[in-house]
Amino acid sequence: MGCSIWRNRVNLGLLKAQSKVSVFFTMIIIFTYLFYCLTGYCETLPRPMYDHHPATSTSKNHNGQNGFHVQNNILDGAGFAKDTPNSPVKTNRTLQRSGAKALPGSDKLHSVLQQMGDVQRHISDGDKEQFQDASSSISVFNSFGSKKFPQAIIIGVKKGGTRALLEFLRIHPDVRAVGAEPHFFDRFYDKGLEWYRNLMPRTLDGQITMEKTPSYFVTKEAPKRIFNMSRETKLIVVVRNPVTRAISDYTQTLSKSPGLPSFRALAFKNASTGLIDTSWSAVRIGIYAKHLENWLQYFPLSRFLFVSGERLVSHPADEMGRVQDFLGLKGVITDKHFYFNETKGFPCLKKPEGSSRPRCLGKSKGRPHPQIDPEVVQRLQEFYRPFNLKFYQMTGHDFGWD
Repeated sequence: MGCSIWRNRVNLGLLKAQSKVSVFFTMIIIFTYLFYCLTGYCETLPRPMYDHHPATSTSKNHNGQNGFHVQNNILDGAGFAKDTPNSPVKTNRTLQRSGAKALPGSDKLHSVLQQMGDVQRHISDGDKEQFQDASSSISVFNSFGSKKFPQAIIIGVKKGGTRALLEFLRIHPDVRAVGAEPHFFDRFYDKGLEWYRNLMPRTLDGQITMEKTPSYFVTKEAPKRIFNMSRETKLIVVVRNPVTRAISDYTQTLSKSPGLPSFRALAFKNASTGLIDTSWSAVRIGIYAKHLENWLQYFPLSRFLFVSGERLVSHPADEMGRVQDFLGLKGVITDKHFYFNETKGFPCLKKPEGSSRPRCLGKSKGRPHPQIDPEVVQRLQEFYRPFNLKFYQMTGHDFGWD
């Protein structure tokens, strides 16, 4: 009797162990399947028997070029396939009406898992694979939004405060911007617009795509090239007292080339006559009126916003309010985002996006300027005065540099 009870207990233990092992291996199979889906191998797995239509197929577009035609990837708000004429949902219902056996709900599950694999593959490939809508030459779509040409560009000016403006704008959740300067419209235009668009970050509906390259403002070909891309582009110019800007420009170059001639030697063609050398880029950039004339041949003044580099330092929230209004953004960026760093003499961000600590701009910002002979400064002020007055008239704004 005792042996019988002992055997029964052993058998019961074996049954429980087998049940646990069965559950364990079942979970392994499920997690393995999910893992391969997330890493993009779902397409290599057998598709449900009822789905006879490929998810995507290569076809010829109206120009005769190869393109991607998406057939069964139309999603509703919950992420499941909509009931379209050729969708798996429609096919499943048709099979049910005809008496064929279908797997209930597996069409939705497979659709979601396949898209999860697609998302992961996009991340793994560094966004190299893109699906282009044949009806649009602007956007490239995937689950994270679309790549678009910038609706707004910070076109200038060098050493005016463009980096600060871009970093401040990045606080706004509706702004997505390229970090590095693309230099497309002045250096890399021969690479083509598709190359340029692929540099842009992906944006969702309601977000603005932006970039900044200060050298555009002084590049003769840039206005026409941007106009050919989109005549609706909003253009932002950060301007600063041209004398201070020239000294800052020289300071930056001097930090990279310590053997540079003196500021006086570069600023004057002839020191005895005091004739300014406008061929020197540090001087030429500050003739704002001349450069603006080139831009106004293609864009009306209403497409421009001129930001004061001085006020961006002294009253950053006020200037950012003007920028947000110009871009049609909600006034998210306010005084609460800034504090003034006494050491650098420059405003810093209290809590920049993605960080819990305050952050200032790089070491090159707020760099102390070398001492310049007051006579040279005065001569430069006299040189710029008529150009500044013309610039005030053209923009309808007195920046107070004189």
